[in-house]
Amino acid sequence: MNDNPANTEPQEEEVSLESQPSTPESGSDGSKEAELEAKIKELEDSYLRVHADFENTKKRLEREKFQALEYAYEKIAKDLLPIVDTLEIALKSANEVSGEESELQAKFKEGLELTLDNFSKALQRHGIEVIACEGEFDPHLHECIMQVPSPSHQEGAIVQVFQKGYRYKERVLRPAMVSIAKSN
Repeated sequence: MNDNPANTEPQEEEVSLESQPSTPESGSDGSKEAELEAKIKELEDSYLRVHADFENTKKRLEREKFQALEYAYEKIAKDLLPIVDTLEIALKSANEVSGEESELQAKFKEGLELTLDNFSKALQRHGIEVIACEGEFDPHLHECIMQVPSPSHQEGAIVQVFQKGYRYKERVLRPAMVSIAKSN
């Protein structure tokens, strides 16, 4: 042991980096540090963009899945519409038959009416409805196949319906085919 009071405390020989004088090498360390910080910032930005893209894609896929389930009946409904049209034409033809109606014809017409009624109810239960064709022409719901002069209608009003249109929830399955009034 050393009795000298000046030597009672251990001497520190380590020098901190902060207290070292700046040398050309330590200047390059600062620029490397700045480069690394810039690279970290760039990678963080890249990560945030990729994460946002992922979240957007996830939301889009969920929305598409919901719409696919929501509109699952759309394709089969489009396939059934020509059948409904044919039944309506058959009923119209049966109603136009002139002369004395036989019992068989009456039963036939009754069967067509019941079939059409059941078809209509089934379509309505699944959200399929007939597009209204009164009043003004709407290009989102109607398809104009001809314009006719009509003194009893305003210009652009629907005069005649050639084929019913149908809507499934908010989507048009088939626009109504109509004729509209035109000015003379």
